[in-house]
This record gives sequence, structure tokens and C-alpha cells, in this order.
Amino acid sequence: MLTPIVEDKVVVELKAVVKLEDAHLAQGKNYTVAYDFPRGLLINFGGRSLEYKLLFNPKYN
Repeated sequence: MLTPIVEDKVVVELKAVVKLEDAHLAQGKNYTVAYDFPRGLLINFGGRSLEYKLLFNPKYN
């Protein structure tokens, strides 16, 4: 699976589920930490309305 990176600044995780759950948040945060980016964005297109979460990397230098 390809994890999009926008302008070498933000990791973007796209989902199409009814509702975001803690596991989705953990996965997005793990990608942000693994790629060593300060921020990540989790976007869900599967619900009744667009749902998004801004994620922060606590280990970023």
C-alpha cells in the first residue's frame, strides 16, 4: 500500500469506512512516526460526511 506524502511535509492516510475508530487513528499516527514527519492527516470518505483528524508526531525532532 502506498502512503501519500504531500510536499514532503504531511503524511496522508485515506480511509473509506463508516466511522473512524481508534485503530485507524493508531495506524495514521504510526505512519507519521515511521516516516518521521511532524504531522499526519487521516481522512475518511466513507461516512455520511467527510471526517478528518490532524495527527502529530510526538517523536519528531
